[in-house]
Amino acid sequence: MADMQAGVGPFLGVFLLAHGWQSGWIGTVMTAGGIAGMLMTTPAGALIDATRSKRLFVIVPGIFTVVASGLVLLSQEFWLVAASQVATAIAAAAIGPAVAGITLGIVRQAGFNRQIGRNQAFNHAGNMAGAGLSGLVGWLYGFNAVFWLAALFGVLSIISVLMIPGDAIDNYAARGLARATNDDKPASGLQVLVASKPLLVLAAALLFFHLGNAAMLPLYGLAVVADKQADPASFVALTIVIAQGTMILTSLVAMRMAEKDGYWPVLLVSFVALPIRGIIAAWLVNRWGVYPVQILDGVGAGLQSVAVPGLVARILDGTGRINAGQGAVMTTQGIGASLSPAIGGWIAQELGYGPMFLLLGGFAAISVALWIVFAPLLKPACAAKSERAHQGMAATVTGVA
Repeated sequence: MADMQAGVGPFLGVFLLAHGWQSGWIGTVMTAGGIAGMLMTTPAGALIDATRSKRLFVIVPGIFTVVASGLVLLSQEFWLVAASQVATAIAAAAIGPAVAGITLGIVRQAGFNRQIGRNQAFNHAGNMAGAGLSGLVGWLYGFNAVFWLAALFGVLSIISVLMIPGDAIDNYAARGLARATNDDKPASGLQVLVASKPLLVLAAALLFFHLGNAAMLPLYGLAVVADKQADPASFVALTIVIAQGTMILTSLVAMRMAEKDGYWPVLLVSFVALPIRGIIAAWLVNRWGVYPVQILDGVGAGLQSVAVPGLVARILDGTGRINAGQGAVMTTQGIGASLSPAIGGWIAQELGYGPMFLLLGGFAAISVALWIVFAPLLKPACAAKSERAHQGMAATVTGVA
């Protein structure tokens, strides 16, 4: 599914660079898409809570995403590329909350942590295979072939989603309720976010993390390719393969860590990985630096891919607003991620790639500080199930019901 969502996305930077674009403008169009996706994710999460047709929120956006990605191949005019990125981001905004809701509706709260770990392991394995194939066909046949491969994955993803029986999804469990209710109105995701202090701190920490993280991979690829040290398509594919391979392992590790020690140490490690990654990226702008840089990317993103949805579902269990909360947290991530390419692109253009990587890594130091300073508030919310029962966590989340 991820290759369907991305289309030519991971290869967009080097594709536009080959067509004469500068890093600042490349970052700007990526930011335009990020802002559009960020604005749509919160209402999308609320709609997932209310709808009984959760599979459609994967299928229809998938189709639009593939079509929008194909527009970039037709023309590299600024406004067309920007419109394509905006359309892709809007279409993809519902997919994350929809998959989380479908998963929760099938396995319920008791099985969610373990199943989300499995989901993410398979997701990262698919990312790795898709990136490897994209790099191969891009090297052999050009960027048009990368798009057609994404379209093929889109068809396979839609078939897979349709194979899930509709009655296998408990629509009440999918939103965090144990029984039927007449409250089917879409909730305000931002209301859910503000009402829970642990959720608010989580969202703030993720905002600063993604402000530094989102631009690092595409701009690291630009830095190495601009120095003529690697073939564009194959190098970008290599960066993705290394990161996704690491994420397969870290997502499974995150699942085990969360069961044993809760989510707090899982997320702390994920935040710490980015400043280290920024330092290494600043000093190793070459084809060999991709290995430590992307392994650390895999550590941070792999841990978060399991811990973030799991923690949101745990905090909001019983409120009926889990997917609205997922959307709100994804929106705050999106704010950071949407600003990151533009900030990183212009810093690289004015000061160079080395200082840019150091500054991007520095944003995650704020995430680390928030996570440590608010540890007394966060640790009970992040605790493993047995610890939560002992600590009486019901009082922590009463405000979000």
